[in-house]
Amino acid sequence: MRTATIERNTRETKIRVNFALDGSGSSEIDTGIGFFNHMLEGFAKHGFFDLKMKCQGDLQVDGHHTIEDMGIVIGCAIKEALGDKKGIVRYGSCMLPMDEALAVCAVDLSGRPCLVFDAPFKGQMVGAMDTQMAREFFYAVSYAAGMNLHLKVLYGENDHHMMEAMFKAFAKALDAATQFDARITDVLSTKGAL
Repeated sequence: MRTATIERNTRETKIRVNFALDGSGSSEIDTGIGFFNHMLEGFAKHGFFDLKMKCQGDLQVDGHHTIEDMGIVIGCAIKEALGDKKGIVRYGSCMLPMDEALAVCAVDLSGRPCLVFDAPFKGQMVGAMDTQMAREFFYAVSYAAGMNLHLKVLYGENDHHMMEAMFKAFAKALDAATQFDARITDVLSTKGAL
């Protein structure tokens, strides 16, 4: 089982995450931000990841520290659960519709962090989540996990739909990238390391 348990405690957030790459899509998530919970539940369900998360953050300030730090912890959990990456296909992508919105995500588990993010959100908030924080979350995930992560909303009108399409597309792309291929006996790299 490719699993990880990560704890991160600062003066701004206290976070504990249990993560399994090879799960069933079950989740127990409490971040204190309802819409963010919803996005992470979708991430777990559509990626077939088991995800148990608890965060106590300084929400009296705003959601920034909670969402960014959750990205750091999820990225660390992904990296730890992947282990040496031997036998995985490394790359994954998904084009995912959510009603009128269409998002595309591509992942490379290269060990090199990089985020390319493009989402034309219309408003500042979806529920209690600032739409600006979507980029901060995915930036933190990509850097903590050491992955190339490209996310783009091709079109859409409703911010809820656009953001949900991004989280689900990321889940499907990550699930694809972490699968094993019997033809890969070491790591899929001419360098011999990821």
